[in-house]
Amino acid sequence: MTALAWCPFPDRASAEAAANELLDEKLIGCANLIGPIHSIFEWNGERGNAEEWGLLAKTDATQLQATVSRIASIHPYTSPAVMGWRCDAAGGATAHWLAALGGAKPTA
Repeated sequence: MTALAWCPFPDRASAEAAANELLDEKLIGCANLIGPIHSIFEWNGERGNAEEWGLLAKTDATQLQATVSRIASIHPYTSPAVMGWRCDAAGGATAHWLAALGGAKPTA
């Protein structure tokens, strides 16, 4: 089963550095950098907004928790918003590709 992880970063450089680290560590098969995005949020009782870059990481479900944890540990924010979810459906080639990340023997 495939999975996705999402997290906003303060700038493109930090999102790209995180993506490369996740790829180097074989936690993900691909990262999409999306941005800039304008985020509006409430944090510590105050309303704020920021320009950020989104990191959408494609992985295998067996790697999802490790991916989310690793993003949190390398992120420049003290308390980053990192979320991950399992995908109910994926194309056969995509599922095959990402299954290899978890060490599974992909099926056709």
